Amino acid sequence: MSEAIKGIARDTLDFIMEVSKSTYPNEFAGLLETKDGIITDVLILPGTESSEINAVLKLFMMPNISAVGSVHSHPSSIIRPSKADLRLFSKTGNHHIIVGHPFGPDNWKCFNGSGEEIRLEVLDVEIEDDEIL
Repeated sequence: MSEAIKGIARDTLDFIMEVSKSTYPNEFAGLLETKDGIITDVLILPGTESSEINAVLKLFMMPNISAVGSVHSHPSSIIRPSKADLRLFSKTGNHHIIVGHPFGPDNWKCFNGSGEEIRLEVLDVEIEDDEIL
């Protein structure tokens, strides 16, 4: 049974926007993780390939974690899933964020595994860093 998603931490969404800006005009892609039902982490997989046309996640590089979905940028301002996006969605959870240029606070949407737009609340929460050993 999957955990109910309450929303995404504002700091995490801000991070996604900043990374998307910094990789522009190439796409950025990662996987989403939660803590207590809130999306707080973006996992960037080794070997991810990025271009102006797409970003390819090497899912076989995914560590033993439970991703709740994916995130990627569209260098265009078109914020809807492509056929390739839908294939990825079917393999990586049920909350998928697409952000579009110019990567402002309203330039993103969340979709379910079927590519239908869903509401995702942006939450002002403190994100605690896990202790690094």
